[in-house]
Amino acid sequence: MSSPARPFNVEQLVADLRAQLGDRVTTGESHRELHSHGESWHTPGRPDVVVFPETTEEVAAVVRIAASHRAPVVPFGAGSSLEGHVSALQGGISLDLTRMNRILRVSADDLDATVQAGVTRKQLSKHVNPMGLEFWVDPGADATIGGMASTRASGTTAVRYGTMREAVLGLTVVLADGRVIHTGSRARKSAAGYDLTRLFVGAEGTLGVLTEVTLRLFGLPDAISAAICPFTTFEGAVRTVITTLQLGIPIARIEFLDDRMVDAINRYSKTSYAVQPTLFFEFHGISERAVSEQAEAVQAIAREHGGTAFEWATTPEARTTLWQARHNVHHAGVALRPGCQMWVTDVCVPISQLAECLLETKSELATLPLTTPIVGHVGDGNFHVLCVVNPDDAEEMAVAKAMNERLVRRALRMGGTCTGEHGVGFGKMGYLEEEHGEAIEVMKAIKRALDPLNLMNPGKMVRV
Repeated sequence: MSSPARPFNVEQLVADLRAQLGDRVTTGESHRELHSHGESWHTPGRPDVVVFPETTEEVAAVVRIAASHRAPVVPFGAGSSLEGHVSALQGGISLDLTRMNRILRVSADDLDATVQAGVTRKQLSKHVNPMGLEFWVDPGADATIGGMASTRASGTTAVRYGTMREAVLGLTVVLADGRVIHTGSRARKSAAGYDLTRLFVGAEGTLGVLTEVTLRLFGLPDAISAAICPFTTFEGAVRTVITTLQLGIPIARIEFLDDRMVDAINRYSKTSYAVQPTLFFEFHGISERAVSEQAEAVQAIAREHGGTAFEWATTPEARTTLWQARHNVHHAGVALRPGCQMWVTDVCVPISQLAECLLETKSELATLPLTTPIVGHVGDGNFHVLCVVNPDDAEEMAVAKAMNERLVRRALRMGGTCTGEHGVGFGKMGYLEEEHGEAIEVMKAIKRALDPLNLMNPGKMVRV
Protein backbone atom coordinates (compact mmCIF):
# COMPACT_ATOMS: atom_id res chain seq x y z
CA MET A 1 0.00 0.00 0.00
CA SER A 2 1.48 3.35 -1.03
CA SER A 3 1.48 6.32 1.32
CA PRO A 4 -0.57 9.43 0.54
CA ALA A 5 1.31 12.56 -0.49
CA ARG A 6 3.28 14.10 2.39
CA PRO A 7 4.42 17.69 2.92
CA PHE A 8 7.94 16.31 3.37
CA ASN A 9 10.27 14.13 1.32
CA VAL A 10 9.89 10.63 2.75
CA GLU A 11 12.90 9.18 0.89
CA GLN A 12 15.24 11.89 2.15
CA LEU A 13 13.81 11.63 5.67
CA VAL A 14 14.50 7.88 5.70
CA ALA A 15 18.00 8.39 4.30
CA ASP A 16 18.85 10.91 7.03
CA LEU A 17 17.48 8.64 9.73
CA ARG A 18 19.49 5.66 8.42
CA ALA A 19 22.62 7.77 8.46
CA GLN A 20 21.99 8.20 12.19
CA LEU A 21 20.60 4.80 13.27
CA GLY A 22 21.57 2.40 10.47
CA ASP A 23 19.51 -0.80 10.34
CA ARG A 24 17.38 0.35 13.29
CA VAL A 25 15.31 2.26 10.73
CA THR A 26 12.69 0.35 8.75
CA THR A 27 10.02 1.06 6.16
CA GLY A 28 8.82 -2.54 6.04
CA GLU A 29 5.08 -2.99 5.64
CA SER A 30 4.72 -5.29 8.65
CA HIS A 31 6.48 -2.83 10.98
CA ARG A 32 4.49 0.11 9.66
CA GLU A 33 1.22 -1.79 10.07
CA LEU A 34 2.09 -2.88 13.62
CA HIS A 35 2.86 0.74 14.55
CA SER A 36 -0.31 2.16 13.01
CA HIS A 37 -2.63 1.36 15.92
CA GLY A 38 -2.97 0.37 19.55
CA GLU A 39 -5.61 -1.99 20.96
CA SER A 40 -8.62 0.17 20.17
CA TRP A 41 -11.10 0.18 17.31
CA HIS A 42 -10.04 3.67 16.19
CA THR A 43 -8.97 4.26 12.59
CA PRO A 44 -5.27 3.35 12.25
CA GLY A 45 -2.65 5.76 10.89
CA ARG A 46 0.38 4.21 9.25
CA PRO A 47 3.78 5.88 9.75
CA ASP A 48 6.18 6.28 6.84
CA VAL A 49 9.09 4.91 8.83
CA VAL A 50 9.71 3.19 12.17
CA VAL A 51 12.89 3.85 14.18
CA PHE A 52 14.33 2.08 17.22
CA PRO A 53 16.56 4.40 19.29
CA GLU A 54 18.44 3.10 22.31
CA THR A 55 19.49 6.30 24.12
CA THR A 56 18.18 9.77 24.88
CA GLU A 57 20.85 11.19 22.57
CA GLU A 58 19.56 9.08 19.69
CA VAL A 59 15.98 10.20 20.36
CA ALA A 60 17.15 13.81 20.30
CA ALA A 61 18.93 13.22 16.99
CA VAL A 62 15.78 11.66 15.48
CA VAL A 63 13.65 14.58 16.66
CA ARG A 64 16.10 17.11 15.18
CA ILE A 65 15.99 15.28 11.85
CA ALA A 66 12.19 15.23 12.00
CA ALA A 67 12.09 18.97 12.70
CA SER A 68 14.38 19.69 9.74
CA HIS A 69 11.96 17.81 7.47
CA ARG A 70 8.78 19.04 9.16
CA ALA A 71 7.89 15.37 9.77
CA PRO A 72 5.64 14.24 12.65
CA VAL A 73 7.02 12.13 15.50
CA VAL A 74 4.72 9.63 17.24
CA PRO A 75 6.16 7.86 20.33
CA PHE A 76 5.34 4.14 20.56
CA GLY A 77 5.70 1.77 23.53
CA ALA A 78 3.82 -1.49 24.03
CA GLY A 79 0.95 -0.41 21.77
CA SER A 80 -1.66 -1.10 24.47
CA SER A 81 -3.36 2.31 24.37
CA LEU A 82 -7.11 2.57 23.82
CA GLU A 83 -7.84 6.04 22.43
CA GLY A 84 -5.70 6.13 19.28
CA HIS A 85 -2.60 7.63 20.90
CA VAL A 86 -0.05 5.80 18.72
CA SER A 87 -1.72 6.17 15.32
CA ALA A 88 0.42 8.22 12.92
CA LEU A 89 -2.48 10.29 11.61
CA GLN A 90 -0.22 12.43 9.41
CA GLY A 91 2.43 9.83 8.68
CA GLY A 92 6.02 10.58 9.61
CA ILE A 93 8.09 8.72 12.20
CA SER A 94 6.93 6.10 14.67
CA LEU A 95 9.48 6.32 17.47
CA ASP A 96 9.56 2.85 19.01
CA LEU A 97 11.14 3.11 22.48
CA THR A 98 11.05 -0.58 23.40
CA ARG A 99 14.83 -0.97 23.00
CA MET A 100 15.32 1.71 25.65
CA ASN A 101 14.73 -0.93 28.29
CA ARG A 102 17.49 -0.42 30.85
CA ILE A 103 16.85 0.06 34.56
CA LEU A 104 19.39 2.78 35.27
CA ARG A 105 19.29 3.04 39.06
CA VAL A 106 17.42 1.71 42.09
CA SER A 107 17.69 3.14 45.60
CA ALA A 108 16.14 0.86 48.19
CA ASP A 109 16.86 3.43 50.92
CA ASP A 110 15.05 6.22 49.07
CA LEU A 111 12.33 3.99 47.59
CA ASP A 112 12.88 5.23 44.05
CA ALA A 113 14.26 4.13 40.68
CA THR A 114 15.20 5.67 37.35
CA VAL A 115 14.42 3.71 34.18
CA GLN A 116 14.46 4.22 30.44
CA ALA A 117 11.04 4.76 28.90
CA GLY A 118 10.88 1.31 27.28
CA VAL A 119 11.12 -0.62 30.54
CA THR A 120 7.84 -2.44 31.21
CA ARG A 121 6.08 -2.47 34.56
CA LYS A 122 6.53 -6.26 34.94
CA GLN A 123 10.23 -5.94 34.12
CA LEU A 124 10.63 -3.31 36.82
CA SER A 125 8.68 -5.33 39.39
CA LYS A 126 10.76 -8.45 38.70
CA HIS A 127 13.93 -6.41 39.16
CA VAL A 128 12.96 -4.73 42.46
CA ASN A 129 10.98 -7.52 44.15
CA PRO A 130 14.13 -9.31 45.45
CA MET A 131 15.01 -6.02 47.18
CA GLY A 132 11.69 -6.08 49.02
CA LEU A 133 10.27 -3.33 46.78
CA GLU A 134 7.36 -2.97 44.36
CA PHE A 135 6.15 -0.59 41.69
CA TRP A 136 2.42 -0.64 42.25
CA VAL A 137 0.84 1.16 39.30
CA ASP A 138 -0.91 -1.69 37.50
CA PRO A 139 -3.03 -0.88 34.41
CA GLY A 140 -3.37 -4.57 33.55
CA ALA A 141 -1.37 -4.61 30.34
CA ASP A 142 2.41 -4.98 30.57
CA ALA A 143 2.77 -1.41 29.36
CA THR A 144 6.02 0.53 29.13
CA ILE A 145 6.80 3.02 31.87
CA GLY A 146 7.14 5.82 29.31
CA GLY A 147 3.73 5.07 27.87
CA MET A 148 2.19 4.85 31.32
CA ALA A 149 3.65 8.24 32.25
CA SER A 150 2.56 9.76 28.94
CA THR A 151 -1.06 8.69 29.44
CA ARG A 152 -1.12 9.24 33.22
CA ALA A 153 -2.05 5.58 33.68
CA SER A 154 -3.42 4.03 36.84
CA GLY A 155 -5.20 0.73 37.45
CA THR A 156 -6.31 -1.66 40.13
CA THR A 157 -4.06 -0.41 42.94
CA ALA A 158 -4.61 3.34 42.50
CA VAL A 159 -7.04 3.48 45.41
CA ARG A 160 -4.09 2.96 47.81
CA TYR A 161 -0.90 3.72 45.88
CA GLY A 162 -1.99 6.43 43.47
CA THR A 163 -1.62 6.87 39.72
CA MET A 164 1.34 7.78 37.53
CA ARG A 165 0.69 11.39 38.56
CA GLU A 166 1.83 10.49 42.07
CA ALA A 167 4.39 7.86 41.04
CA VAL A 168 6.57 10.01 38.77
CA LEU A 169 9.21 12.10 40.56
CA GLY A 170 11.13 13.35 37.54
CA LEU A 171 11.59 13.00 33.78
CA THR A 172 14.09 13.32 30.98
CA VAL A 173 12.28 14.81 27.99
CA VAL A 174 13.32 15.49 24.41
CA LEU A 175 11.55 18.65 23.22
CA ALA A 176 10.26 19.29 19.71
CA ASP A 177 13.47 21.04 18.64
CA GLY A 178 15.70 18.25 19.96
CA ARG A 179 16.70 19.90 23.23
CA VAL A 180 16.91 17.60 26.26
CA ILE A 181 15.54 18.76 29.61
CA HIS A 182 15.31 17.19 33.05
CA THR A 183 12.29 17.87 35.28
CA GLY A 184 11.67 17.29 38.97
CA SER A 185 14.11 15.76 41.42
CA ARG A 186 14.43 12.80 43.77
CA ALA A 187 13.41 14.97 46.71
CA ARG A 188 9.93 14.13 47.98
CA LYS A 189 8.81 17.74 47.77
CA SER A 190 9.92 20.92 46.06
CA ALA A 191 8.69 24.50 45.71
CA ALA A 192 11.19 25.36 42.96
CA GLY A 193 9.62 26.69 39.77
CA TYR A 194 6.81 25.45 37.57
CA ASP A 195 5.91 21.79 37.98
CA LEU A 196 7.05 20.66 34.54
CA THR A 197 6.96 17.00 35.55
CA ARG A 198 3.18 17.16 35.95
CA LEU A 199 2.91 19.02 32.65
CA PHE A 200 4.52 16.19 30.70
CA VAL A 201 2.87 13.36 32.67
CA GLY A 202 -0.36 12.83 30.75
CA ALA A 203 0.64 14.97 27.73
CA GLU A 204 0.55 11.85 25.52
CA GLY A 205 3.71 12.75 23.62
CA THR A 206 2.21 15.97 22.27
CA LEU A 207 4.75 18.22 24.03
CA GLY A 208 7.89 16.08 23.88
CA VAL A 209 9.23 12.53 24.10
CA LEU A 210 9.79 10.99 27.53
CA THR A 211 13.04 9.00 27.53
CA GLU A 212 13.79 8.44 31.23
CA VAL A 213 11.46 8.32 34.23
CA THR A 214 12.26 8.52 37.95
CA LEU A 215 9.62 6.65 39.94
CA ARG A 216 8.42 6.24 43.50
CA LEU A 217 8.61 2.68 44.83
CA PHE A 218 7.01 1.04 47.87
CA GLY A 219 8.09 -1.69 50.24
CA LEU A 220 6.42 -5.04 49.75
CA PRO A 221 3.75 -5.59 52.42
CA ASP A 222 4.46 -8.34 54.92
CA ALA A 223 0.94 -9.73 54.55
CA ILE A 224 -1.41 -9.84 51.55
CA SER A 225 -4.84 -11.39 51.20
CA ALA A 226 -7.42 -11.25 48.43
CA ALA A 227 -11.06 -12.18 48.16
CA ILE A 228 -14.12 -11.95 45.96
CA CYS A 229 -17.67 -11.32 47.09
CA PRO A 230 -20.84 -11.59 44.96
CA PHE A 231 -23.84 -9.37 45.75
CA THR A 232 -27.54 -9.80 45.34
CA THR A 233 -27.86 -6.32 43.83
CA PHE A 234 -25.78 -4.02 41.67
CA GLU A 235 -26.36 -1.13 44.07
CA GLY A 236 -25.31 -3.17 47.11
CA ALA A 237 -21.87 -3.77 45.65
CA VAL A 238 -21.37 -0.08 44.90
CA ARG A 239 -22.59 0.99 48.35
CA THR A 240 -20.07 -1.38 49.90
CA VAL A 241 -17.30 0.41 48.02
CA ILE A 242 -18.47 3.84 49.13
CA THR A 243 -18.85 2.86 52.78
CA THR A 244 -15.43 1.17 52.83
CA LEU A 245 -13.76 4.32 51.56
CA GLN A 246 -15.70 6.67 53.79
CA LEU A 247 -14.62 4.68 56.86
CA GLY A 248 -10.98 5.02 55.83
CA ILE A 249 -10.24 1.30 55.61
CA PRO A 250 -6.84 1.12 53.82
CA ILE A 251 -7.82 -1.31 51.09
CA ALA A 252 -5.25 -1.97 48.35
CA ARG A 253 -7.62 -2.96 45.54
CA ILE A 254 -11.39 -2.91 45.20
CA GLU A 255 -12.66 -3.82 41.73
CA PHE A 256 -16.23 -4.12 40.46
CA LEU A 257 -17.51 -6.52 37.80
CA ASP A 258 -21.14 -6.68 36.75
CA ASP A 259 -22.88 -10.00 36.11
CA ARG A 260 -22.13 -9.89 32.35
CA MET A 261 -18.44 -9.42 33.02
CA VAL A 262 -18.30 -12.23 35.56
CA ASP A 263 -19.97 -14.56 33.06
CA ALA A 264 -17.43 -13.54 30.41
CA ILE A 265 -14.38 -14.22 32.60
CA ASN A 266 -15.85 -17.55 33.72
CA ARG A 267 -16.06 -18.57 30.08
CA TYR A 268 -12.62 -17.24 29.16
CA SER A 269 -10.56 -18.00 32.29
CA LYS A 270 -12.37 -21.24 33.21
CA THR A 271 -13.34 -19.87 36.62
CA SER A 272 -16.62 -20.61 38.37
CA TYR A 273 -17.54 -17.37 40.13
CA ALA A 274 -21.22 -16.71 40.89
CA VAL A 275 -22.73 -14.78 37.97
CA GLN A 276 -23.75 -11.76 40.04
CA PRO A 277 -22.45 -8.23 40.57
CA THR A 278 -19.11 -8.92 42.26
CA LEU A 279 -16.29 -7.12 44.07
CA PHE A 280 -12.65 -8.22 43.98
CA PHE A 281 -10.66 -7.13 47.05
CA GLU A 282 -7.02 -7.10 48.09
CA PHE A 283 -5.71 -6.20 51.55
CA HIS A 284 -2.11 -5.23 52.39
CA GLY A 285 -0.65 -4.86 55.86
CA ILE A 286 2.37 -5.08 58.12
CA SER A 287 1.04 -8.28 59.71
CA GLU A 288 -1.51 -11.03 59.21
CA ARG A 289 -3.51 -9.51 62.05
CA ALA A 290 -3.65 -6.10 60.37
CA VAL A 291 -4.85 -7.68 57.12
CA SER A 292 -7.41 -9.78 58.99
CA GLU A 293 -8.81 -6.70 60.74
CA GLN A 294 -9.21 -4.88 57.42
CA ALA A 295 -10.90 -7.89 55.84
CA GLU A 296 -13.28 -8.41 58.74
CA ALA A 297 -14.37 -4.78 58.63
CA VAL A 298 -15.09 -4.98 54.90
CA GLN A 299 -16.89 -8.29 55.30
CA ALA A 300 -19.24 -6.70 57.81
CA ILE A 301 -19.97 -3.83 55.43
CA ALA A 302 -20.58 -6.25 52.56
CA ARG A 303 -23.06 -8.29 54.60
CA GLU A 304 -25.06 -5.14 55.33
CA HIS A 305 -25.36 -4.48 51.60
CA GLY A 306 -26.24 -7.95 50.36
CA GLY A 307 -22.83 -9.55 49.99
CA THR A 308 -23.46 -13.26 50.03
CA ALA A 309 -20.08 -14.86 50.82
CA PHE A 310 -16.38 -14.03 50.76
CA GLU A 311 -14.20 -16.45 48.80
CA TRP A 312 -10.60 -16.07 49.98
CA ALA A 313 -7.37 -16.26 48.01
CA THR A 314 -4.58 -16.27 50.56
CA THR A 315 -1.77 -18.08 48.72
CA PRO A 316 0.29 -16.33 46.00
CA GLU A 317 -1.00 -18.85 43.44
CA ALA A 318 -4.65 -18.22 44.32
CA ARG A 319 -4.16 -14.45 44.22
CA THR A 320 -2.45 -14.73 40.83
CA THR A 321 -5.40 -16.72 39.47
CA LEU A 322 -7.89 -14.19 40.81
CA TRP A 323 -6.12 -11.10 39.47
CA GLN A 324 -5.21 -12.72 36.17
CA ALA A 325 -8.92 -13.37 35.63
CA ARG A 326 -9.55 -9.68 36.37
CA HIS A 327 -6.78 -8.55 34.03
CA ASN A 328 -8.15 -10.76 31.25
CA VAL A 329 -11.43 -8.85 31.03
CA HIS A 330 -10.51 -7.30 27.66
CA HIS A 331 -9.88 -10.68 26.05
CA ALA A 332 -12.84 -12.22 27.85
CA GLY A 333 -15.12 -9.50 26.50
CA VAL A 334 -13.92 -9.92 22.92
CA ALA A 335 -14.46 -13.69 23.21
CA LEU A 336 -18.19 -13.05 23.73
CA ARG A 337 -18.39 -12.08 20.04
CA PRO A 338 -15.59 -13.73 18.03
CA GLY A 339 -14.47 -11.63 15.09
CA CYS A 340 -15.54 -8.36 16.69
CA GLN A 341 -13.51 -5.62 18.37
CA MET A 342 -13.61 -3.97 21.77
CA TRP A 343 -14.59 -0.33 22.17
CA VAL A 344 -13.55 0.35 25.77
CA THR A 345 -14.58 3.66 27.24
CA ASP A 346 -13.96 4.96 30.73
CA VAL A 347 -15.18 7.79 32.91
CA CYS A 348 -14.47 8.81 36.49
CA VAL A 349 -16.79 10.56 38.97
CA PRO A 350 -16.63 11.66 42.60
CA ILE A 351 -17.21 8.70 44.91
CA SER A 352 -20.47 10.25 46.13
CA GLN A 353 -21.82 10.08 42.57
CA LEU A 354 -20.55 6.60 41.73
CA ALA A 355 -23.70 4.66 42.57
CA GLU A 356 -25.96 7.01 40.63
CA CYS A 357 -23.67 7.07 37.62
CA LEU A 358 -23.28 3.29 37.50
CA LEU A 359 -26.98 2.62 38.03
CA GLU A 360 -28.02 5.06 35.29
CA THR A 361 -25.47 3.54 32.96
CA LYS A 362 -26.53 -0.04 33.72
CA SER A 363 -30.19 0.86 33.16
CA GLU A 364 -29.42 2.40 29.79
CA LEU A 365 -27.24 -0.48 28.64
CA ALA A 366 -30.07 -2.92 29.35
CA THR A 367 -32.13 -1.18 26.62
CA LEU A 368 -29.44 -1.30 23.92
CA PRO A 369 -28.76 -4.07 21.37
CA LEU A 370 -25.09 -4.18 22.41
CA THR A 371 -22.79 -6.51 24.34
CA THR A 372 -21.65 -4.20 27.14
CA PRO A 373 -20.16 -5.67 30.34
CA ILE A 374 -19.00 -3.20 33.01
CA VAL A 375 -15.80 -3.34 35.04
CA GLY A 376 -14.28 -0.67 37.21
CA HIS A 377 -11.58 0.54 39.57
CA VAL A 378 -14.45 1.75 41.69
CA GLY A 379 -12.26 2.59 44.66
CA ASP A 380 -11.40 5.83 42.90
CA GLY A 381 -14.71 6.35 41.07
CA ASN A 382 -13.43 5.03 37.73
CA PHE A 383 -15.28 2.47 35.63
CA HIS A 384 -15.27 1.11 32.09
CA VAL A 385 -17.93 -0.03 29.67
CA LEU A 386 -16.55 -2.74 27.40
CA CYS A 387 -18.59 -2.49 24.22
CA VAL A 388 -17.98 -5.44 21.86
CA VAL A 389 -18.74 -4.14 18.38
CA ASN A 390 -18.58 -5.04 14.72
CA PRO A 391 -16.78 -2.00 13.22
CA ASP A 392 -18.19 -2.88 9.78
CA ASP A 393 -21.77 -2.46 11.04
CA ALA A 394 -22.44 1.28 10.71
CA GLU A 395 -25.73 1.12 12.62
CA GLU A 396 -24.17 -0.73 15.54
CA MET A 397 -21.24 1.69 15.66
CA ALA A 398 -23.66 4.63 15.71
CA VAL A 399 -25.49 3.12 18.69
CA ALA A 400 -22.17 2.57 20.49
CA LYS A 401 -21.01 6.12 19.77
CA ALA A 402 -24.25 7.61 21.08
CA MET A 403 -23.97 5.47 24.22
CA ASN A 404 -20.41 6.66 24.77
CA GLU A 405 -21.44 10.31 24.40
CA ARG A 406 -24.25 9.94 26.90
CA LEU A 407 -21.92 8.20 29.34
CA VAL A 408 -19.34 10.98 29.12
CA ARG A 409 -21.94 13.71 29.53
CA ARG A 410 -23.45 11.86 32.49
CA ALA A 411 -20.04 11.82 34.17
CA LEU A 412 -19.45 15.51 33.41
CA ARG A 413 -22.87 16.42 34.77
CA MET A 414 -21.92 14.67 38.02
CA GLY A 415 -18.66 16.59 38.40
CA GLY A 416 -16.50 13.90 36.80
CA THR A 417 -14.21 13.57 33.82
CA CYS A 418 -14.41 12.08 30.32
CA THR A 419 -11.49 9.75 31.08
CA GLY A 420 -10.05 8.53 34.34
CA GLU A 421 -7.09 6.64 32.92
CA HIS A 422 -7.34 5.88 29.19
CA GLY A 423 -6.32 9.37 28.17
CA VAL A 424 -7.56 11.50 25.28
CA GLY A 425 -5.66 10.52 22.12
CA PHE A 426 -7.95 11.50 19.30
CA GLY A 427 -10.81 9.32 20.57
CA LYS A 428 -11.91 11.78 23.27
CA MET A 429 -10.65 15.11 21.92
CA GLY A 430 -14.20 16.21 21.27
CA TYR A 431 -15.06 16.20 24.97
CA LEU A 432 -12.16 18.27 26.29
CA GLU A 433 -13.68 21.66 25.57
CA GLU A 434 -16.93 20.59 27.20
CA GLU A 435 -15.01 19.48 30.28
CA HIS A 436 -12.45 22.30 30.55
CA GLY A 437 -14.09 25.31 28.91
CA GLU A 438 -11.78 28.30 28.47
CA ALA A 439 -8.88 26.32 29.98
CA ILE A 440 -8.60 24.48 26.66
CA GLU A 441 -7.13 27.69 25.19
CA VAL A 442 -4.37 27.59 27.81
CA MET A 443 -3.62 24.00 26.78
CA LYS A 444 -3.39 25.07 23.14
CA ALA A 445 -1.07 27.95 24.07
CA ILE A 446 1.25 25.51 25.86
CA LYS A 447 1.21 23.21 22.84
CA ARG A 448 2.07 26.08 20.47
CA ALA A 449 4.85 27.31 22.74
CA LEU A 450 6.57 23.93 23.08
CA ASP A 451 5.73 22.52 19.63
CA PRO A 452 5.23 25.46 17.24
CA LEU A 453 5.41 23.25 14.15
CA ASN A 454 2.85 20.78 15.57
CA LEU A 455 5.09 17.77 14.97
CA MET A 456 4.81 16.03 18.34
CA ASN A 457 2.06 13.40 17.99
CA PRO A 458 -0.16 15.76 15.98
CA GLY A 459 -3.92 15.33 15.93
CA LYS A 460 -4.08 14.21 19.55
CA MET A 461 -5.20 15.88 22.80
CA VAL A 462 -5.91 19.41 21.47
CA ARG A 463 -6.58 20.79 17.99
CA VAL A 464 -4.13 23.50 16.93
